[in-house]
Amino acid sequence: MVQVKDQLNRPLRDIRISLTDQCNFRCSYCMPAEIFGVDYPFLPKEEYLSFSEIIKVVQAAEELGVEKIRLTGGEPLLRKDLPKLISELYRRTGIKDIALTTNGIFLPKYAKELKEAGLQRVNISMDALDDDVFKQMNGRSVSIKAVLKGIDAALSAGLGVKINMVVKKGANEDQILPMARYFKERGIVLRFIEFMDVGSTNGWQLSSVVSKKEIFDRINHVFPAEPVNEAYYGEVASRFRYKDGSGEFGVISSVTESFCSTCTRARLSADGRLYTCLFAAKGHDLKTILRSDASADEIKEYIISVWEHRADRYSDERTEETAKNRPKIEMSYIGG
Repeated sequence: MVQVKDQLNRPLRDIRISLTDQCNFRCSYCMPAEIFGVDYPFLPKEEYLSFSEIIKVVQAAEELGVEKIRLTGGEPLLRKDLPKLISELYRRTGIKDIALTTNGIFLPKYAKELKEAGLQRVNISMDALDDDVFKQMNGRSVSIKAVLKGIDAALSAGLGVKINMVVKKGANEDQILPMARYFKERGIVLRFIEFMDVGSTNGWQLSSVVSKKEIFDRINHVFPAEPVNEAYYGEVASRFRYKDGSGEFGVISSVTESFCSTCTRARLSADGRLYTCLFAAKGHDLKTILRSDASADEIKEYIISVWEHRADRYSDERTEETAKNRPKIEMSYIGG
């Protein structure tokens, strides 16, 4: 196995693979409905990487030291035959840490099949417990009941579950404590995410960010908690343990406390472009390599060449001005 590192000595250990640029939600921070409406020109299906092409990428990445794969989107459960891809990834690669990020709506239909295919855990996006707030956030008036049914289905199928909540001031910060209480009582890990300037369409401004410190202070005031050491190098969430022993929560703080120095993650878009940063303006065309007569070694060498030249430090260098003026790929396209 080759251990590939970038210019700042950061190893490649984690790849997030977007399976589609489409979603059944139109969340205000990811793909606002006023832009991503019914007439929005999403990618034609033939532009998506095939499952066999995705497997080739994962096989090459495994030889470079990648240990984790996250399947994401858009909404990955919109991709037909997803359990088949998961089954093939487990059968044809040695990577066992394969997770799925979803809004949970389709889990009642697919959770059991996903588990049987080999999936171990899901990360479910859920930004409020209050139904009115949740409908406002998802942009489609989908009830929170649909997501809660998805969570129950995942648990019943034996899948591990984590919940991701993006916190935006003026939108859902009053949901921090209700969410913390609900998932604390259920013994499910909840991770809060600072509202980030992903893409160029979500109207981000620093004044909309609820900081990691404020999130922790709100929870700690009601449910005393203490920091937990990171579980592995490059872990993006700061973890906190409830002092009563009832579990933990985390905060992902890309805005107020950058973790660029330990970032080990690459992203592969649905149409086969490799990105070395969530805040990247452009990616590297891996699809052309995959659809040529390139050998497995040539695919691997291409990934090495991209990663070794990586010098991304966007969150370290972010200012409110650069956040507004620098073009960035949309999260629905690159995956969260």
